[in-house]
Amino acid sequence: MIRRYAAAYRELIRLGLPILVSQVGVIIVGFADNIMVGHYSTDALAAASFVNNVFNVVMMGCMGFTYGLTPLAGALYSAGAAGRTGALTRLALKMNVLYTLVLSAVMTVLYFYLDRLGQPAHLLPLIRPYYLIVLASMLPVAVFNVMSQWSYAINNSRLPMWIILCANLVNIAGNYCLIYGHAGAPELGLTGAGLSSLAARILCPVAILAVFMLSRRYRAYSDGMRRTPSQRGDRRRLFRTSMPVSLQMMFETGAFSLTAIMVGWLGHIELAAFQICIIVGMLGFCVYYSLGAAISVKVANASSAAVGAHGLMRHYAWAGYHIMLVLMTASSLTFALGGRVLMGIFSDDAAVVALASSLIFPVILYQLGDATQITFANALRGTAHVQPMLWIAAFSYLVCGLPSSYLLCFTAGLRTYGVVLSFSVSLFVAASLFLYFFLRATRAMHDS
Repeated sequence: MIRRYAAAYRELIRLGLPILVSQVGVIIVGFADNIMVGHYSTDALAAASFVNNVFNVVMMGCMGFTYGLTPLAGALYSAGAAGRTGALTRLALKMNVLYTLVLSAVMTVLYFYLDRLGQPAHLLPLIRPYYLIVLASMLPVAVFNVMSQWSYAINNSRLPMWIILCANLVNIAGNYCLIYGHAGAPELGLTGAGLSSLAARILCPVAILAVFMLSRRYRAYSDGMRRTPSQRGDRRRLFRTSMPVSLQMMFETGAFSLTAIMVGWLGHIELAAFQICIIVGMLGFCVYYSLGAAISVKVANASSAAVGAHGLMRHYAWAGYHIMLVLMTASSLTFALGGRVLMGIFSDDAAVVALASSLIFPVILYQLGDATQITFANALRGTAHVQPMLWIAAFSYLVCGLPSSYLLCFTAGLRTYGVVLSFSVSLFVAASLFLYFFLRATRAMHDS
């Protein structure tokens, strides 16, 4: 089997490794943010947990909307249509800016109702300014994500990697200065962490757009963005590949974020411990995501093959899943052997650390479901047959996941442990459905 898939393994690793390095950088910054905030105060960590989980819904929705570009641009890249790729990227930028502004307006309205979401009242003075800073970062994040998907689609995952790594350094340095008041900066606590992240998030789109427009290497694409007209039907095709993925990711993230609100009903200690658990669990997610992005690109590239496209698409998906299982095993072992150490570095509060450490087993339990659903959700995205993703997410995360969270947390009396345990329910349901519809989509291409 290794010999049969060797070439696909190499291609996926070559494309996915820079994305993995980027995600490791994101993990490091996430760890640094939460360690610095957690050691500043438990209340700051709890407030960050609430705001980040609320914004994760729309942030992931915006990210998912950018993903519609990948299969279309990937197929154009394989066909050598650089000008058309640039024109499609221009259209994607316009559509994503508009979409992000709409979601930003929704989050602005929500800001005026924060006091009605049942969170500890003493956290609201910390929550409100941090909320506004994260709100301001939505648009630059969306622009950078569009350009990253363009870069991934043309099989260049290194450009976003280097930009993210540089931005991470800015973020960490800003945290050090602005959270604690070092190097002559004011001590701003959680607000300082937000401002530092905002600066890094503005740097990313500025840098990638400058490279795109000024580099000779990408001149065919930038000329296409400036001069090539969009073709009839491009907007509709882009919307059809973008919106289902966006809503799928919003449903998935929304279910997890609503569980954070449930945990907030239990108290600020539980909310802080839950945030630590989520951040540590993101270690696995970010690793899986890097390979998932590579799988999507290679499946999209394979879709334009003149002969045997369906078989080649499946070949890349299964090769990616083999690598994904190795990554999942490594993540699970890391949590099993070093989970308590990881949990302990985020807070000086003994009660928070003890509760977070008790959640290691359910975190390990959902890794296989998470790795599998990421693999085949991205494989399905690469086929551009993304319409089923919407109802799969609604069924898996809202119909199955949320009731499981409530029942295990409150009815069964498992509290925070039950919430994390419920993640396995929704993730395994989603994994099974994404696999089924990927196989069905590729079978339909073969039959046609």
